[in-house]
Amino acid sequence: MLRVAVIGAGVNGVASAIKILEHYQDEKKLNVQVTILSELFTPNTTGDGSAGLWGPFLLGGTDESKVHKWSRDMHLFLEQIWLSEDAGEAGVCLVPCVRLSSDSNVIVGDFWRDIVYGAVELTAEQLEVYNKGRDVKFTSGMSFVTYTSEPIKLLPYLMKRFVRRGGQVEQRKITDLESFVRESSYDVIVNCTGLGSRQLLNDDDVYSVRGQVSRVRANWVFTAILDESDDGNYIIPNTESVVLGGTHQERDYNTDVCAKDKRFIIDGCRSLLPGLKHSEHLFDWVGLRPGRVQLRLEAERRGNKLLIHNYGHGGSGVTLCWGCADDVLNLLLAARVKAKL
Repeated sequence: MLRVAVIGAGVNGVASAIKILEHYQDEKKLNVQVTILSELFTPNTTGDGSAGLWGPFLLGGTDESKVHKWSRDMHLFLEQIWLSEDAGEAGVCLVPCVRLSSDSNVIVGDFWRDIVYGAVELTAEQLEVYNKGRDVKFTSGMSFVTYTSEPIKLLPYLMKRFVRRGGQVEQRKITDLESFVRESSYDVIVNCTGLGSRQLLNDDDVYSVRGQVSRVRANWVFTAILDESDDGNYIIPNTESVVLGGTHQERDYNTDVCAKDKRFIIDGCRSLLPGLKHSEHLFDWVGLRPGRVQLRLEAERRGNKLLIHNYGHGGSGVTLCWGCADDVLNLLLAARVKAKL
């Protein structure tokens, strides 16, 4: 039997566990036991507070061709769910989206526009709608249709799928990866600990990207609107609320709601969509995204064990999880052929 441990219960950990489990079960060539180990599970993961809008974001110097492949795989996965009877349970919605830029050197969606549906550049007249009253004008923009997949719903859906196929779950905090790899009975360990890899691996390339958002009730908002600027705001509708954002403050580990950031978010989003003045405020939330100089997805040998790293997804955890999980599986298969795991 092949014994696999996946450390981390965010979307990348759960997706990796599902990919491995379902592959070996469908092949019926090898018995496999896959266990997800984590201190926290949904609804208490960082991802549970995010809006889940598809779109590569905050990925440092990660190779664009890899990001394109991973993002495309996830978009196709979301399409399959949206067309199935599971869409409501998984929180997958098809939404129109507008991305705006005030930087004349930036082409919105340059490398991923072929993935989304119906991508077209905004005309000068359309841009003027968003430029009313603004000191810094938007110079370009794109409208298209894509998906939201709210982790607060997607994660329970994926966990249910994992457990239904016989996956194991263990609530456990791993504080010493070296000892765990050396002493455990697992053949393969997949590290999906996100920001936790900073301490677990002493990886100084990992850092926090603080994100604060406000959620409001505004059930007339059906379109996501995002300002691509470094200090830009965004408005993302979910099934039961609308997410207003946001911040991406690098190396900031403060998890308390900041009144100044809240004011920036509310005022900025109202400038994009004045009707939000009449929305009902629900709550504020802060999460620490796992930033890295570039996403780490690679395998290494530790004695007779295989250790696969899959972390550093920045603000793109949901966007990349299914594609990255596919690469995790491929690394495992390649290593098994080489070492006859």
